[in-house]
Amino acid sequence: MDDYVSLTCGDDVLRVWFYNEHDKPFALGEKMNAVCDDAYMNGYNWGAFFNYYLASRAPQVLSAMQDSDPEAGSYVAYFDKEYETQAGRFVAIIRELVENEDETLRIVREECDCIAWD
Repeated sequence: MDDYVSLTCGDDVLRVWFYNEHDKPFALGEKMNAVCDDAYMNGYNWGAFFNYYLASRAPQVLSAMQDSDPEAGSYVAYFDKEYETQAGRFVAIIRELVENEDETLRIVREECDCIAWD
């Protein structure tokens, strides 16, 4: 398994780190972009995709998220320590999305116009 997502703790804040330039998510991002021109998968568009996905499929994770910080090569979501379960669930969701390429590409193909791409 690639080291593209992790959960860290510091200063009473949990951070879910997603490194979209690691091999596996980078390759998936290229496939997502081939399916939908707007899906240029930098950290900002991963953030848009996660927000869309979580709103419809895991709203409890999205509502627990304190903030997020997308960049070109990464995406970080912040959770208060009391939401450790939701932060861990977000890590699992990211892994599911990256590891289950077919499902992720199906979502992009069928729902591309519904996602508020950056």
